[in-house]
Amino acid sequence: MRRYYTRACNFYYGNESKLLVNKKKSIPLNGNKNISFDQIEIISRVSKRKISIKDINSLAKSLKKQIKLDLKKIKSKHKNFSNLNFLKLPNIMGVLNITPDSFSDGGKFNKYNKGLKHALEMFSLGANIIDIGGESTRPGSKAISSIIEWQRIEKIIKSISKKIPISLDTRKSYVMKKGIKYGVKIINDVSGLNYDAETIKVLKKHKTSFVIQHSLGTPDKMQNKPVYKNELLDIYDFFEHKIKFLKKFGIKQKNIIIDPGIGFGKNLKHNMSLISNISIFHSLGFPILVGNSRKRFIKEIAGKNDTKVRMGGTIASSIFLMMQGVQILRIHDVNELLQALKVFKEITKYQ
Repeated sequence: MRRYYTRACNFYYGNESKLLVNKKKSIPLNGNKNISFDQIEIISRVSKRKISIKDINSLAKSLKKQIKLDLKKIKSKHKNFSNLNFLKLPNIMGVLNITPDSFSDGGKFNKYNKGLKHALEMFSLGANIIDIGGESTRPGSKAISSIIEWQRIEKIIKSISKKIPISLDTRKSYVMKKGIKYGVKIINDVSGLNYDAETIKVLKKHKTSFVIQHSLGTPDKMQNKPVYKNELLDIYDFFEHKIKFLKKFGIKQKNIIIDPGIGFGKNLKHNMSLISNISIFHSLGFPILVGNSRKRFIKEIAGKNDTKVRMGGTIASSIFLMMQGVQILRIHDVNELLQALKVFKEITKYQ
């Protein structure tokens, strides 16, 4: 039997969305009347077609059954956790790299005082959670030891974990255990829990919320001509299989976030396909995080190579992602992004 995937599409936002939901002309995403949709795209590996939600009942019996199961997940509310409110779109995860070699801001905040100041500033500006990392996973980067990684971030985590919510960007079980001990709320593993076999045991033991990110290979080789049969559906299948495995292992499903991993083993075509069709991942039934901030795809489209001048592309892609219902954006320029979102949301009130 052919496998079909359901992508919610043709979204409405703000007052327009509320009006259509109240008239039962659109379906609220995750129970949130502020964002809704009135079409779905039915996708297989050989075809795709868009239909109105009012035409779902005219589908063949077996297909209709699958679509309605997907819609149930798309409509269901997500449980809030770790200072994240999933009825608020989007939540902002501020980036703090305590590294000398990260792609965008390597060395800028790897001194304790500078890192501390930046973390507190991002939170005061409106970031919901701060993502702290002590190891660069930029394309071409090499792994460092767990000891060195923890030494880089230990002091700052101990200093601020009781003041503001922290996410820990690591793929190593040793670092996870240390961070959780000092109050880290979310583990953000760019390897999709594939780098260190012990990480799943740590997450199960401590019942910690975590991000599963898709990455094709390790950072040192992931951009060496990445190949997919169908990047969108291959990555969807990766999440589906990983989540089934975690469920069998005894991991609680309620605290999982998924991240398609923009720029992690993807070329420009792959990244554009994922961003433009990001709403397909809502049918998995988990909150979606996207790290689009200052990524290489902006340079490839705009022709600017300096990561410090990719703010325009970050804002443009962020607004699009918000309009597709993405719950969390991982952002470097918190003030500028939130300013853009506030202006955009205010404009929608006058429609």
